[in-house]
Amino acid sequence: MTSPLKILVVGCGNMGASHALAYHQMAGFQICGLVARGDSKEILNQKLGADYPLFSDYKEALAQTQPDAVCISTYPDTHEEYALMALHAGCHVFIEKPLADTIAGSERIAQAAQKLHKKVVVGYILRHHPSWIKFTEIAQGLGKPLVMRMNLNQQSHGRMWDVHRNLMKSLSPIVDCGVHYIDVMCQMTQSKPKKVSAIGVRLTDDIPQDNYNYGQLQITFEDGSVGWYEAGWGPMVSETAFFVKDVFGPKGSASIVAKEAGGSGKSDSVDDHTKTESIKIHHADINGQNEFTKPDEWVETADEPDHNALCQREQAYFLEAIHRDLDLSQHLEDAINSLKVAFACDESVKTGEMVEIQ
Repeated sequence: MTSPLKILVVGCGNMGASHALAYHQMAGFQICGLVARGDSKEILNQKLGADYPLFSDYKEALAQTQPDAVCISTYPDTHEEYALMALHAGCHVFIEKPLADTIAGSERIAQAAQKLHKKVVVGYILRHHPSWIKFTEIAQGLGKPLVMRMNLNQQSHGRMWDVHRNLMKSLSPIVDCGVHYIDVMCQMTQSKPKKVSAIGVRLTDDIPQDNYNYGQLQITFEDGSVGWYEAGWGPMVSETAFFVKDVFGPKGSASIVAKEAGGSGKSDSVDDHTKTESIKIHHADINGQNEFTKPDEWVETADEPDHNALCQREQAYFLEAIHRDLDLSQHLEDAINSLKVAFACDESVKTGEMVEIQ
């Protein structure tokens, strides 16, 4: 029997805690330490009912624990440094999206992983969600071109507003969240993004002057498909339409209808962001009187995995990639490409110009 992999968990906030719970419950991993600057590591240890070694300094933790793998769920401006330290220490890496806070940094991580023969898995959680996999599959059958409409506005307050303000010290909402949905759009179209345009606005003095807490992006693909995504963070953000997940093509449309998760007061709930509940499929077929010939269909997804179960699926994939020596070059290329598109959108916001994707 294979010995469990020693894993060091770096960052013990929302995502770090969820990944730690997965490692705590899986036989294939053994947590060798929790790393965080504040008291979140103590809180997490207590929540897990565990007594894992605690560290405030990542470099010290890496040297002392000598892990087989590192899970990085810190703020994006630390991703490149922490990932490269782990790789050069001989560790595999699971890292939350985005891969880094620059394209060059992302490419350096990918190059180091290849050179050092280590696995790097990026936390694209929707790739492991059965309902989103089904949604993408349905979209691919709607013909071309596609129109994709998605958003995730968050009326954040309390602790989540602290989290979002910290994130906006390095990235905008359409970069940090947008990479998920840009990745989904690329999977749906299986086409290359060609150009982007985006708008954004700074609605609060609580964030850096050169950033914005509301943004909306538009992408044109080589196959003629188009997509938009919007994301706003803050106590001033409307919850009226925070959960739009919609795609249509010549043959009809598909929409995620999350009545419960899309309810009032849940827009900044991490647990509700991945819920789908049901998918509505509409057929465009009409007869000679222009009346529809097929009824709408509903794909019920009420038994879908919750947020923690999804994190377990991600970590099962990470474990499989290590044990089966999976080729992750396409996985990393996709992560870098979606980040390139997100940064192009960021450039469009700041310049007011449409940006061509190279």
